[in-house]
Amino acid sequence: MTSKIIGVGNYIPSETINNLFFDNHVFLNEEGILLNDTNASITKKLQKITGIEERRYASSSQVTSDLGFIAAQSAIEDSGIDPETLDYIIFAHNFGDVRFGTIQSDTVPSLASRVKNLLKIKNNFCVAYDVLFGCPGWIEGVIQANAFIRSGIAKKCLVIGAETLSRVVDIHDRDSMIYADGAGAVILEANDIDDSGIKSHLSASYTLNEKDFLYFGKSYNNESCPDTKYIKMDGRKIYEFALSNVPDAMKKCLDDSGYSINDLSKIIIHQANEKMDEAIVERFYQLYNMQVPSDIMPMVISKLGNSSVATIPSLLTMILKDELESHTIKKDDIILFASVGAGMNINALVYKF
Repeated sequence: MTSKIIGVGNYIPSETINNLFFDNHVFLNEEGILLNDTNASITKKLQKITGIEERRYASSSQVTSDLGFIAAQSAIEDSGIDPETLDYIIFAHNFGDVRFGTIQSDTVPSLASRVKNLLKIKNNFCVAYDVLFGCPGWIEGVIQANAFIRSGIAKKCLVIGAETLSRVVDIHDRDSMIYADGAGAVILEANDIDDSGIKSHLSASYTLNEKDFLYFGKSYNNESCPDTKYIKMDGRKIYEFALSNVPDAMKKCLDDSGYSINDLSKIIIHQANEKMDEAIVERFYQLYNMQVPSDIMPMVISKLGNSSVATIPSLLTMILKDELESHTIKKDDIILFASVGAGMNINALVYKF
């Protein structure tokens, strides 16, 4: 027995933030010194490296659990199930609910519990909990749901990935332009009828020397409160780490599935940085002494930015609902999912539709 996706949904916030939004920001370096480049030059360089032209922010009235709820509703509607039949609700995020204009993270009760409440589910044995696993959190939630289903203790699970990264950025850090908000969700169900579903998966946590590549740190503005923390990253170290470790993890996961590199229809990778993702996939194919096929990796980071755990389920939903030009997923297609993020964590998953 394995588990298969029977419903997908996402929520892409309507507030579009293009690169002109940052024209009046005061960007500083780690020492609090004004950057030499103009903001136009800074945004141009960022777009060249990351591919990001614009990103989406949640409205001021929304928090992460609201976004997750909308995506969950859509996935439930797409699946056609009665939400009372859900055994687990797993909500992947990293910063909880951070209300607009505040700096405090709210994670009590869990975001999964909040979504269950908003869905008005009465079944007390529908277990709701959160996963904090960096950007790979949604894939990890799917892996956990699959374990519950394969063990026989669950038949249906809802896995959500949502984030409002716009609430935890340092406006004086140019990296703040990378981050975005969004949500995606899937319904997984036990499958012993056909051969579709999850075929293999892999997870790893590199913590000995890599733990602080992504972290919470003080603002680059030395006049700001030093006790207020924001998302920070060492971009160069993350890039090098990802290129050194993610392709090998993808290869091991694919080899464990029993499928060959030629069987792959799509690679759906966490939308973190366009050049980094392209380099990861290129190195992955080099491990098989092959060139990267055209259209193997759909990308939406240019318009949606990096919304952490939401990027993969949002992108999957767009493809399955024919919302992404030139990319489709058909029955029997083999898809490789992969992600890397804070921890430093890596995971991958092979799925047959």
